[in-house]
Amino acid sequence: MGKRQLGELQPFEFAITLVAAELACIPMSDQTIPIIYGIIPVFTLFLVHLLITKVAVKSIRFRKVLNGSPLVVIDKGNILCDELKKLDMTANDLLEALRGNGYFTPAEVECAVVETNGTLTVMPKFANKPVSNADMKIDGGQSDLPITLIVEGHWLGNNIKIVDNCVSKERILKVLKNLNLSQKDIFLLTLTGESIFIQPFNNDSINRSIAEYPDDESEDIERNIGESKTTEGQGEKVI
Repeated sequence: MGKRQLGELQPFEFAITLVAAELACIPMSDQTIPIIYGIIPVFTLFLVHLLITKVAVKSIRFRKVLNGSPLVVIDKGNILCDELKKLDMTANDLLEALRGNGYFTPAEVECAVVETNGTLTVMPKFANKPVSNADMKIDGGQSDLPITLIVEGHWLGNNIKIVDNCVSKERILKVLKNLNLSQKDIFLLTLTGESIFIQPFNNDSINRSIAEYPDDESEDIERNIGESKTTEGQGEKVI
Protein backbone atom coordinates (compact mmCIF):
# COMPACT_ATOMS: atom_id res chain seq x y z
CA MET A 1 0.00 0.00 0.00
CA GLY A 2 3.08 2.23 0.17
CA LYS A 3 2.88 5.68 1.74
CA ARG A 4 -0.66 6.49 0.65
CA GLN A 5 -3.05 8.03 3.15
CA LEU A 6 -6.28 6.36 4.25
CA GLY A 7 -8.38 8.42 1.83
CA GLU A 8 -6.21 7.31 -1.09
CA LEU A 9 -6.70 3.57 -0.54
CA GLN A 10 -8.77 1.49 -2.91
CA PRO A 11 -11.82 -0.23 -1.30
CA PHE A 12 -10.21 -3.68 -1.18
CA GLU A 13 -7.04 -2.21 0.37
CA PHE A 14 -9.11 -0.50 3.06
CA ALA A 15 -10.91 -3.79 3.81
CA ILE A 16 -7.61 -5.68 4.07
CA THR A 17 -6.24 -3.00 6.41
CA LEU A 18 -9.21 -3.37 8.78
CA VAL A 19 -9.04 -7.19 8.75
CA ALA A 20 -5.28 -7.18 9.36
CA ALA A 21 -5.70 -4.81 12.31
CA GLU A 22 -8.42 -7.02 13.80
CA LEU A 23 -6.33 -10.17 13.41
CA ALA A 24 -3.31 -8.52 15.01
CA CYS A 25 -5.40 -7.50 18.02
CA ILE A 26 -6.67 -11.03 18.81
CA PRO A 27 -3.48 -12.41 20.43
CA MET A 28 -2.92 -9.08 22.19
CA SER A 29 -6.34 -9.13 23.85
CA ASP A 30 -6.10 -12.77 24.94
CA GLN A 31 -2.80 -13.87 26.46
CA THR A 32 -3.74 -17.55 26.12
CA ILE A 33 -3.57 -17.26 22.31
CA PRO A 34 -0.01 -17.59 20.93
CA ILE A 35 1.17 -14.54 19.02
CA ILE A 36 1.98 -16.75 16.03
CA TYR A 37 -1.79 -17.16 15.54
CA GLY A 38 -1.92 -13.45 14.78
CA ILE A 39 1.26 -13.26 12.69
CA ILE A 40 0.34 -16.06 10.26
CA PRO A 41 -3.08 -14.63 9.23
CA VAL A 42 -1.61 -11.13 8.81
CA PHE A 43 1.21 -12.52 6.68
CA THR A 44 -1.35 -14.46 4.62
CA LEU A 45 -3.36 -11.28 4.05
CA PHE A 46 -0.17 -9.56 2.94
CA LEU A 47 0.40 -12.28 0.32
CA VAL A 48 -3.23 -12.08 -0.83
CA HIS A 49 -2.95 -8.30 -1.20
CA LEU A 50 0.30 -8.69 -3.15
CA LEU A 51 -1.30 -11.28 -5.46
CA ILE A 52 -4.41 -9.16 -6.07
CA THR A 53 -2.26 -6.11 -6.82
CA LYS A 54 -0.11 -8.03 -9.32
CA VAL A 55 -3.20 -9.39 -11.11
CA ALA A 56 -4.78 -5.91 -11.19
CA VAL A 57 -1.64 -4.49 -12.79
CA LYS A 58 -1.72 -7.14 -15.52
CA SER A 59 -5.48 -7.20 -16.22
CA ILE A 60 -7.46 -4.06 -17.04
CA ARG A 61 -10.77 -5.95 -16.75
CA PHE A 62 -9.92 -7.30 -13.29
CA ARG A 63 -8.75 -3.85 -12.22
CA LYS A 64 -12.06 -2.35 -13.32
CA VAL A 65 -14.05 -4.97 -11.40
CA LEU A 66 -11.89 -4.54 -8.30
CA ASN A 67 -11.56 -0.76 -8.16
CA GLY A 68 -14.47 0.48 -10.26
CA SER A 69 -14.26 3.33 -12.78
CA PRO A 70 -14.03 7.10 -12.44
CA LEU A 71 -17.34 8.93 -12.86
CA VAL A 72 -17.86 12.33 -14.47
CA VAL A 73 -20.12 14.45 -12.21
CA ILE A 74 -19.78 17.80 -14.02
CA ASP A 75 -19.64 17.88 -17.82
CA LYS A 76 -19.45 21.08 -19.92
CA GLY A 77 -20.38 23.09 -16.85
CA ASN A 78 -23.50 21.00 -16.08
CA ILE A 79 -23.90 18.98 -12.89
CA LEU A 80 -24.91 15.39 -13.69
CA CYS A 81 -27.43 14.62 -10.95
CA ASP A 82 -27.89 10.98 -11.96
CA GLU A 83 -24.16 10.30 -11.58
CA LEU A 84 -24.19 11.92 -8.13
CA LYS A 85 -27.03 9.58 -7.11
CA LYS A 86 -24.94 6.56 -8.18
CA LEU A 87 -22.22 7.76 -5.81
CA ASP A 88 -24.66 8.69 -3.01
CA MET A 89 -23.22 12.21 -3.15
CA THR A 90 -25.29 15.23 -2.21
CA ALA A 91 -24.98 18.76 -3.59
CA ASN A 92 -23.23 19.74 -0.35
CA ASP A 93 -20.67 16.94 -0.82
CA LEU A 94 -19.95 18.18 -4.34
CA LEU A 95 -19.58 21.81 -3.23
CA GLU A 96 -17.24 20.77 -0.42
CA ALA A 97 -15.06 18.79 -2.83
CA LEU A 98 -14.98 21.73 -5.25
CA ARG A 99 -13.90 24.10 -2.48
CA GLY A 100 -11.15 21.65 -1.60
CA ASN A 101 -9.87 22.13 -5.17
CA GLY A 102 -10.05 25.92 -4.91
CA TYR A 103 -13.34 26.51 -6.73
CA PHE A 104 -16.19 28.05 -4.76
CA THR A 105 -18.88 27.80 -7.44
CA PRO A 106 -19.66 25.14 -10.09
CA ALA A 107 -19.88 28.00 -12.60
CA GLU A 108 -16.06 28.02 -12.71
CA VAL A 109 -15.81 24.31 -13.57
CA GLU A 110 -15.85 22.78 -17.04
CA CYS A 111 -15.47 19.16 -15.95
CA ALA A 112 -15.15 17.25 -12.66
CA VAL A 113 -14.41 13.57 -12.15
CA VAL A 114 -14.78 11.47 -9.01
CA GLU A 115 -11.81 9.07 -9.03
CA THR A 116 -11.93 5.48 -7.83
CA ASN A 117 -10.37 6.45 -4.48
CA GLY A 118 -13.08 9.07 -3.86
CA THR A 119 -11.12 12.22 -4.66
CA LEU A 120 -12.48 14.87 -7.03
CA THR A 121 -10.40 16.00 -10.01
CA VAL A 122 -11.43 19.34 -11.51
CA MET A 123 -10.79 20.95 -14.89
CA PRO A 124 -11.71 24.67 -14.77
CA LYS A 125 -13.31 26.61 -17.58
CA PHE A 126 -10.92 28.40 -19.91
CA ALA A 127 -11.73 31.80 -18.39
CA ASN A 128 -10.94 30.51 -14.90
CA LYS A 129 -7.69 28.69 -15.67
CA PRO A 130 -4.58 30.12 -13.96
CA VAL A 131 -2.34 32.10 -16.30
CA SER A 132 0.94 30.29 -17.00
CA ASN A 133 4.27 31.41 -18.45
CA ALA A 134 3.34 29.58 -21.65
CA ASP A 135 0.17 31.67 -21.94
CA MET A 136 2.24 34.82 -21.51
CA LYS A 137 4.84 33.47 -23.99
CA ILE A 138 7.59 33.83 -21.38
CA ASP A 139 10.56 31.60 -22.22
CA GLY A 140 13.57 30.63 -20.12
CA GLY A 141 13.84 30.31 -16.39
CA GLN A 142 14.31 27.20 -14.34
CA SER A 143 12.36 25.62 -11.52
CA ASP A 144 14.62 24.41 -8.71
CA LEU A 145 13.68 21.76 -6.18
CA PRO A 146 13.71 23.09 -2.60
CA ILE A 147 16.24 21.23 -0.46
CA THR A 148 15.56 21.08 3.28
CA LEU A 149 18.80 21.56 5.23
CA ILE A 150 17.73 22.19 8.85
CA VAL A 151 14.62 20.84 10.58
CA GLU A 152 13.86 21.73 14.21
CA GLY A 153 17.48 22.64 14.91
CA HIS A 154 19.01 19.53 13.29
CA TRP A 155 21.02 19.24 10.08
CA LEU A 156 19.82 16.77 7.44
CA GLY A 157 23.13 15.16 6.52
CA ASN A 158 22.05 13.54 3.25
CA ASN A 159 20.65 16.82 1.94
CA ILE A 160 23.84 18.67 2.91
CA LYS A 161 25.75 16.25 0.66
CA ILE A 162 23.40 17.08 -2.23
CA VAL A 163 24.10 20.84 -2.12
CA ASP A 164 27.70 20.62 -0.90
CA ASN A 165 29.07 21.21 -4.39
CA CYS A 166 27.48 24.66 -4.63
CA VAL A 167 26.78 25.69 -1.02
CA SER A 168 28.83 24.49 1.92
CA LYS A 169 27.62 23.96 5.47
CA GLU A 170 30.02 26.67 6.62
CA ARG A 171 28.42 29.13 4.23
CA ILE A 172 24.96 28.39 5.65
CA LEU A 173 26.32 28.92 9.16
CA LYS A 174 27.81 32.23 8.00
CA VAL A 175 24.36 33.32 6.79
CA LEU A 176 22.86 32.42 10.17
CA LYS A 177 25.65 34.25 11.99
CA ASN A 178 25.01 37.40 9.95
CA LEU A 179 21.37 37.20 10.97
CA ASN A 180 22.31 36.70 14.65
CA LEU A 181 20.94 33.16 14.59
CA SER A 182 22.36 29.76 15.43
CA GLN A 183 21.48 26.29 14.23
CA LYS A 184 19.41 25.59 17.35
CA ASP A 185 17.27 28.68 16.67
CA ILE A 186 16.03 27.33 13.32
CA PHE A 187 12.71 25.53 12.94
CA LEU A 188 13.08 25.13 9.16
CA LEU A 189 15.72 26.13 6.61
CA THR A 190 15.40 25.33 2.91
CA LEU A 191 17.53 26.19 -0.12
CA THR A 192 15.93 26.68 -3.55
CA GLY A 193 18.58 27.51 -6.13
CA GLU A 194 20.16 30.66 -4.66
CA SER A 195 17.13 31.52 -2.51
CA ILE A 196 17.29 30.57 1.15
CA PHE A 197 14.21 30.41 3.40
CA ILE A 198 14.69 30.56 7.17
CA GLN A 199 11.95 30.09 9.74
CA PRO A 200 13.22 30.60 13.30
CA PHE A 201 11.33 29.18 16.27
CA ASN A 202 10.47 32.56 17.77
CA ASN A 203 10.75 35.14 14.96
CA ASP A 204 9.30 35.95 11.54
CA SER A 205 10.44 34.02 8.49
CA ILE A 206 13.40 35.33 6.46
CA ASN A 207 13.96 35.12 2.70
CA ARG A 208 17.45 35.88 1.41
CA SER A 209 19.67 35.21 -1.58
CA ILE A 210 22.68 33.04 -0.79
CA ALA A 211 24.65 35.25 -3.22
CA GLU A 212 24.50 38.01 -0.59
CA TYR A 213 26.79 35.90 1.60
CA PRO A 214 29.81 34.69 -0.42
CA ASP A 215 31.96 31.98 1.10
CA ASP A 216 35.49 32.62 2.34
CA GLU A 217 37.12 31.11 -0.76
CA SER A 218 35.23 33.48 -3.06
CA GLU A 219 36.22 36.43 -0.89
CA ASP A 220 39.88 35.37 -0.95
CA ILE A 221 39.81 35.02 -4.75
CA GLU A 222 38.19 38.43 -5.18
CA ARG A 223 40.67 39.97 -2.72
CA ASN A 224 43.65 38.42 -4.57
CA ILE A 225 42.30 39.63 -7.92
CA GLY A 226 41.90 43.10 -6.48
CA GLU A 227 45.44 43.10 -5.07
CA SER A 228 46.78 41.82 -8.38
CA LYS A 229 45.09 44.62 -10.29
CA THR A 230 46.41 47.19 -7.81
CA THR A 231 49.98 45.86 -8.17
CA GLU A 232 49.74 45.95 -11.96
CA GLY A 233 48.43 49.50 -11.83
CA GLN A 234 51.27 50.59 -9.57
CA GLY A 235 53.77 48.95 -11.88
CA GLU A 236 52.46 50.83 -14.86
CA LYS A 237 52.83 54.11 -12.98
CA VAL A 238 56.48 53.33 -12.11
CA ILE A 239 57.27 52.57 -15.73
